[in-house]
Order: sequence, then structure tokens, then C-alpha cells
Amino acid sequence: MIVGDLLHLDDLSIRLAWGTPDLLDRPVTGVSSTDLQDPARYLQPGELVLTGLVWWQPADASGALRFATALRSAGVAALLAGEGTHGSIPDGLAEACRTHGIPLLAVPAGVSFRAVTDRVYLRLWGDLRAGAQDTAAIPETVRSELLDLVRTEAPPGEVLAHAVGRLGLPDCSIGTAGGRPVAGPAPATSTPAGGGPGLPVGPQDGSPFDGWRLRAHPHTPAVEPALQGLADLLAPLAARARAAAGARRRAAGRLLDALADDAGLAEPLAACGLTEAGPLVTVTARIEPGRAGDEPPADWAAHALAEALHPLDTPYAAGTDRTGLGTALVAAPAERVAERLRRARPALQARLTGRRTLRIGVGPAAPPAPQALRAALVQARYVLAGTTGPVGSTAELDSLDGLLRGIPPEVTAAFHARLLAPLAAHDAENGVSLLGTLAVFLEHDGSWARTAEQLHVHVNTVHYRVRRIEELTGRNLARLRDRTDLRAALLCAPGAGVAGAGAAGAGAGAGAAGQALSSS
Repeated sequence: MIVGDLLHLDDLSIRLAWGTPDLLDRPVTGVSSTDLQDPARYLQPGELVLTGLVWWQPADASGALRFATALRSAGVAALLAGEGTHGSIPDGLAEACRTHGIPLLAVPAGVSFRAVTDRVYLRLWGDLRAGAQDTAAIPETVRSELLDLVRTEAPPGEVLAHAVGRLGLPDCSIGTAGGRPVAGPAPATSTPAGGGPGLPVGPQDGSPFDGWRLRAHPHTPAVEPALQGLADLLAPLAARARAAAGARRRAAGRLLDALADDAGLAEPLAACGLTEAGPLVTVTARIEPGRAGDEPPADWAAHALAEALHPLDTPYAAGTDRTGLGTALVAAPAERVAERLRRARPALQARLTGRRTLRIGVGPAAPPAPQALRAALVQARYVLAGTTGPVGSTAELDSLDGLLRGIPPEVTAAFHARLLAPLAAHDAENGVSLLGTLAVFLEHDGSWARTAEQLHVHVNTVHYRVRRIEELTGRNLARLRDRTDLRAALLCAPGAGVAGAGAAGAGAGAGAAGQALSSS
């Protein structure tokens, strides 16, 4: 589809406000609606941009130029401006589009943006495939019936059921790439016998979690042509769902931006359906690269969160924050959110290649107020930074071990060296591990007898070693504060992992001490 095709959709009466023939030949990749004055970060190259001009103010002479500059930087195909708000397209906007070489089309006041979006996707993913060989396997009468259902916005389940009944197909289902059921009976497994991964439906050029898959149960060679034709006819529904998901992510991005800027939250919360939601659980996610230089796109984590949270059937907003993390605000109890993410994560992880890893951190619930939500997001990010499993939650922040896991490794390594370097130097030159003795002593709550029993040495040996530890570190192991500092330093041992550092040190110390003389 090219921009000029919009002028030939008679039922929409879209008119050309400004544009040259070469600009009208630009290919179209999708549609995005916005009323932000600087929407560049939410747009993709080749998109049509729909705006109701709510952002335009007659007194702001430079506003139209700023808007057009943002569109040019995003590489959009054209601008479609609605005439419903101001009655006509402002001359300043037409001049700004002329300056930046952006085709400008006028959408009459009586035409809904939803109608424009649907017609574009029908043209992109439906009508253009009408002559394809596999689509020809669908009888023309059935094809017309299905397209009528699509145009009248029938739900996917209704369209699929009608197709299966009219074409005599076996049971069919539609699921997302991430494994979430969309329509039809859920398969017994994610890849039914003989069904493989399913046929792609609609656009598939996004993240690994984007797109629909059509499966027949069972899948046989005899149904392949009709199934492929059906996948082509269902493509507008998939494209519509993808456009809606993109709009939700953009709304979530605006909410996260407002939160970061300490701006008003009422409007962005309402746009995400969270106005009356009550406390919101904070969630963060990232996809770790399998090797250097293998960083996945930043928005993949947000796509994964949206895919996982959708079945909760509760309001949520999932987008990408300014740090590049996938971030979500969910109107559900934290325990329920964490459980849902743990159940969904294996299917999402299976979609990743190159040894990439999806990790998720669940923060606490907080009222929808800026200060409270920012504090909760800090906790969710801290959990994400320190979790040792695929899905962590603030429930893990109930011990010194859990608290230390979220601290950057450069900081914990420096803390470990600052407190315990003298003991490490001693152990490197002697046959006795003071680090191991310290670990066992602290694990046994400062008990001389139990430490001696664990290390298989005399109690007097433990006394001697503890005195040497105190001399070398300048700490008094009779004081709780000093014990806590040294315990934390042991947990921060590089390479052992914070949670396992104490146990690793204790084991090593016990082995070395068992071979040491009691007079050491």
C-alpha cells in the first residue's frame, strides 16, 4: 500500500491537503494515532500518523513546526489530520508539512480514526493477498462472508468458528507467538502433534512475542491450502490486535514518562484504564544478552510483560521506561501478579534465541500517586537487579542476603576487598583459612564450641584465629555491628554470588582448617 491509495477509499472521503506525486508513492507500514506535540519516540518509520489536532493552539505559532519536525525525525509516511476539532486543517500545519516534505491528508469530521485504521490494515494484510494462490483455496462465497465479519469487527473466535464450519476444517485455534490462546480450543500442548509451530497470521516483523499463529488439530497435508488461505484472511484481525497493543504500549510509555517527570498522572492513568484501579503493583523486566554485542531491542521486555499479564483480565500498563527496562503497573495483588509471571515465563523464554534470558522483578503495590509509585518502582528495579531466579519479588528482600543481591557487583566487590583483604593476604601465605574460620564462626552465631566442632579443631585454636581476625580487620567480633559488617563482606565475595558466598567460604575454610595444626 502507498500513501496515495488513501485518496481512493471513496467511503472515507480523505482529501489531499498537501503532497507531491513522489511523496504519495511512499509505502505504508502501519498506522499510529497521537495527540502529543512530540510523538517521535512512539512512532515507527513508514507509519501513517493520525491526529485529532488537540495539541494545536492558534497562539503557538511554532507548535505545528515542532510537530512536523518530530514526524520527520521518525520517518513517517504521511500525516492524516482530523477536521473535527478545529473545522479545518490550520494553514500553519500545511506549511510545516511542506517544509519537512510530509504528505498531509485531511480526514473529514464524520470519519472515525478507527475506520481509517481498519481500512488501512485490511488493505495491507487482507485485500493485497486476495489474489494469492492459497487464498484461492477459499471459495469466493466463504471468503466474502469472512471479510464481512472482519469488517464488522466480529471477535476472532466468531470468525474462526464460522470459517471452520463453512470450510469443513478440523478444530482450529489461534494463539499468540508467546503461547497465549486467542480463539478456538486450547491445544493440549504448545506444538500439537503434526502441527508444528503453526501458520503465521498477519505481520510478523516485531519481537519474538508478537504475532498470531493458526493451528489445526490435527494438522494434515490435505488442509494446508485452506488453512493458509484462512491465515491470509485473518491477517486484518491480527494487524488490528497488533495496532491496539502498540497503542497500549505507547499510552504506558506516556504514563512512565509522566511519572519520571513528576507530571500530572490523571490523564495518562485514564488513558491506560487505571484511574479507578486502586493500588498498582510495579513490575520490571529485562532480556539479558547471551553474549557480548547481542543486546535485544529495548521494547522486547515490555512486549513480554504485556503478553504475560494479559490473561489476568485486569487493567495494566506495560511499556519501556527511560532506563530501557520493560515496566508495568498492574491493578492486582502482588502475589497474583508474581504467580502469573512465573507461570507465563517458560513459554516466553522458549521464544528467545541466542541464550538470551528473560528476568522479571515484582515490586510492591502502591497507591496511584507519583511519589509512592516511584518508590515502588525503585524496589522492583532493585529486585530485578538482584534476583537469582527468573522471577523475583520484594518477598526476597527479607534478609541481608536478599538485600545485598541488588547492589551492583562493582560495589559489593569493593566492600569485600576493603574489609577482608588482610585476611585474604594472610590465607595466601599460610596453610590456615581465616576467611573460612570467620564464615563458620558467624554461621554458628559466635559459638566457640560449635565452630571448633565444625572445623575439627580445639576451642583454643578458634580463640587464636578469632583474635588474629580481629587484629587484621580492626573489628571486634563481640560486637553485633562488627559481626554484621564482616558477614556482609563475606556475602559480597566476588564470583561466589552474594547468596552463596558465606556457605562457599565456610566450606573452603573447613577443608583447610581440617588439615591445619591446632597450634596454628
